[in-house]
Formats: sequence, structure tokens, C-alpha cells
Amino acid sequence: QVQVVESGGGLVQPGGSLRLSCTASGSISSIVAMAWYRQALGKQRQLVATITATGSTSYADSVKGRFTISRDGAKNTMYLQMNSLKPEDTAVYYCKLLIPPQFYWGQGTQVTVSS
Repeated sequence: QVQVVESGGGLVQPGGSLRLSCTASGSISSIVAMAWYRQALGKQRQLVATITATGSTSYADSVKGRFTISRDGAKNTMYLQMNSLKPEDTAVYYCKLLIPPQFYWGQGTQVTVSS
């Protein structure tokens, strides 16, 4: 059994920052890749950023230069540092882990950017 828990969401003003965390626990052999997704109300879930076990990263164009994904392998934890937040970043943010042979999703954490 693998459990995945996100935290760090909340309400922030435009231009502000938040740091999301995603921690995996349980029977973990190795985490091959980790990713953050987000889903705004009434819209499809979209990929925000990814990071591999070797540290390679990629970002959606909409967040490049503002968001930074990172991981702490020893803690089985991934982070998403979000700066210069905009109202259009408002969404539920989910983490997704690849622990072969399965993908695992967290329950999501709400991020609301509003004045």
C-alpha cells in the first residue's frame, strides 16, 4: 500500500507565493517520476510540472519562470514552489507518482489566488 498526501494549499493574493508538498509513504520501492497537475473548476486536469528520479524537470508554458518543482528523495517528498501567483492559477493541485508498475494520485490541495 502506498499513500500520497499533498499539503500547503490555501488562499493567497495575486503576486504572492505558496509552497506545496507531496509526500509518499508505505511500501515504496523506488519513485521513478513525480508530477504536479491542476484542475480548475469546470476544466480538464492539466500537467503543471514533472521531475524524474535523476532530477530532470519540465514545466507547462503557463508556469515557466514562476513555479519550481523539486524533490527530496530521502523523504519521498516533492515540492512545488509557486511565485508570482495569478488568479488563473486557482485550482485543485494534485501530485502523481510513478512507482512501478503503478501510478498513484494524491487527494489534492486547493489553491485560490484572489484579492
